[in-house]
Amino acid sequence: MNHALAQLQPYPFEKLRALLAGVQPAADRSAIALSIGEPKHRSPAFVAQALTDNLEQLAVYPTTLGIAALREAIANWCSRRFNLPAGVLDPARHVLPVNGTREALFAFTQTVVKRDVGGLVISPNPFYQIYEGAALLAGAQPHYLPCLEEHGFNPDFDAVSDDTWQHCQILFLCSPGNPTGALIPIDTLKKLIALADKFDFVIAADECYSELYFDEDHPPAGLLTACAELGRNDFKRCVVFHSLSKRSNLPGLRSGFVAGDADILKAFLLYRTYHGCAMPVQTQLASVAAWNDEEHVKANRDLYREKFDAVLAILDGVLDVQRPDGGFYLWAKTPIDDETFTRELFAREHVTVVPGSYLSREVDGFNPGAGRIRMALVAPLAECIEAAQRIRRFVSNQ
Repeated sequence: MNHALAQLQPYPFEKLRALLAGVQPAADRSAIALSIGEPKHRSPAFVAQALTDNLEQLAVYPTTLGIAALREAIANWCSRRFNLPAGVLDPARHVLPVNGTREALFAFTQTVVKRDVGGLVISPNPFYQIYEGAALLAGAQPHYLPCLEEHGFNPDFDAVSDDTWQHCQILFLCSPGNPTGALIPIDTLKKLIALADKFDFVIAADECYSELYFDEDHPPAGLLTACAELGRNDFKRCVVFHSLSKRSNLPGLRSGFVAGDADILKAFLLYRTYHGCAMPVQTQLASVAAWNDEEHVKANRDLYREKFDAVLAILDGVLDVQRPDGGFYLWAKTPIDDETFTRELFAREHVTVVPGSYLSREVDGFNPGAGRIRMALVAPLAECIEAAQRIRRFVSNQ
């Protein structure tokens, strides 16, 4: 067996199940889950129609590169969304469809990491656990950068030593962040690109929450935006990951893409050819329909905006929590330790959240997620309001 498997930690939800095992919640309250970040808004009907209209493609072997129509739709969306010069993002060289970002993030790490050289894969802390597992199974060492409130819940990149950057092979970014919702400023992205050039590492930007934001007039910038403003039309050392799961409420479609540096994507395509992970053609055609439409995405943002407004108004004054820059999570401070808060909230109010310490790693005796909880506002509005009222009552009775 691969000895690196022994280094993998239980997933946060396994820890959560163990924490809540044997706890009997209040029988007079229905269960409300704010724990798993699974979108619950209705999937677009026109995407489902495109899928069913193309079921004859079940008889076709898909190619790993994907159909030209999907790569073109993705390239056009990126150009519109991130203000890229026309024609700079080549659908044939700079875009690769993938079966959701989770699979892609893992496989990408296996492609890029050079084994047996003591390399580091750097990620924010707290973080999406795939970054860590992918690093360990690729033969690299994870290195965690704490995301603290005093730095806007982004890593303090200026505090990273040259020696650490020298050993870095991949820098994972997540903007808006999971679970913090923090955006990485475009000037910071440009500084990181300069560091990638200086120390020869790859920036892998997980931007799967990029379409969930609050100000319709100012969509958040991404890594491709920074490349465009720098005139970096080859996207050297820069790769972004996007998905339809959160943007379009299509987590079950398992459809996303990777875009950026053509040389890296050429190697990634070779890896994926052996990996056996081509997206079914009918799924690709449904994805074309989704990437070509923005109305359903704006409607999706409106639903989240309504939930954030309602929940934050209820929690105001009883819980230390702020509106994030983006995403659909609240990253709240707890008046008691996060595990006890989570367990007692479940027992008394039948509301499930995730302890922040489960989403982070302790480094030098400090866990940046300790004393916080993550709440995913994915349930219907009425359930989110009810959950917030229960949380308010729970905290007030402490």
